Amino acid sequence: MTALASRPAKKTSAPAERRAGRGFWHVLGHAAVALLSAAAVVGVYLACVRTPLGQTVDTMMMRGADVNHPRVVEVLDRTLNGTTLASLVLVCVAAAAIGFIRRRVDLALAAGLLVIGANASTRLFKSRLPRPDLDGTGMPNSFPSGHTTAAASVAFALILVLPFAIRGTVALIGAAYVTIIAIATVWAEWHRPSDTVAALFVVLAWGAGASALVRARRARIPGVTARPNRLAMLLFGGVGALSALAALLGIGAVVLSERAVPDLVSGRFAFAAGVAAITAVVAAVFAIWVRLAAGDQPVGDAVTTKAAAHPAPAAD
Repeated sequence: MTALASRPAKKTSAPAERRAGRGFWHVLGHAAVALLSAAAVVGVYLACVRTPLGQTVDTMMMRGADVNHPRVVEVLDRTLNGTTLASLVLVCVAAAAIGFIRRRVDLALAAGLLVIGANASTRLFKSRLPRPDLDGTGMPNSFPSGHTTAAASVAFALILVLPFAIRGTVALIGAAYVTIIAIATVWAEWHRPSDTVAALFVVLAWGAGASALVRARRARIPGVTARPNRLAMLLFGGVGALSALAALLGIGAVVLSERAVPDLVSGRFAFAAGVAAITAVVAAVFAIWVRLAAGDQPVGDAVTTKAAAHPAPAAD
């Protein structure tokens, strides 16, 4: 027990310059994730909105959602109808309150920044980005998905402000909810799969940017970076890998059906490929966010906690 209790103290002996260097690299890493996520939004837009093949495949995956199972339809209906602006605002206010209660005003402000920034960006993109009619449907622009942005941004905010011990559980619940919301918007033909995928990257970009600011503020605080929940990361990794493989094979078959072998796949198959792609991206962005949101614990707090648990013997 004495050996275990002494390990954090070793980390405190690192010189201030080394701690500052680690803090700098953390900030840089979070900022890089924000830039890559923004680039992913641009890439999805160019591939799925600005090309004839992208628009055609995207629309096929949306229109193939011929789901008639009563229980599935009920779940999708309830999820969409239950996602109201009032409920999302309430959860967002609760997230900010948790941050203040925990005396982490920086987390509360970062949560507000990512929710407001992500949803404002989505509104701006949807109203300003042109969508040329390349698939002959004449549909207006729906890129990115507002429902998916709202649900994912609130889930991200809760993960950021809640105590580290329960973040893995909250992340799994939030990812499941966001997946259902994203699939439901495609099933209802409100959005194409690319709209939901872009919305997830918008939220990740703002989340990574907000967390970079938090890290910058705390860069010189001596502490250890906590590791994310292992079970959550394993589940996200497993589900993400399987879904990504299914999505690649499925979308490849849809493209082949459109280009070379007509009627190779059905509409339901195309919809399933879109669902696999959405699930893979949800797993990926939540895994990244859980890793980015991993908190830092000041060494003084850790030492104090251990000292309280194992008080020194009284002097004779």
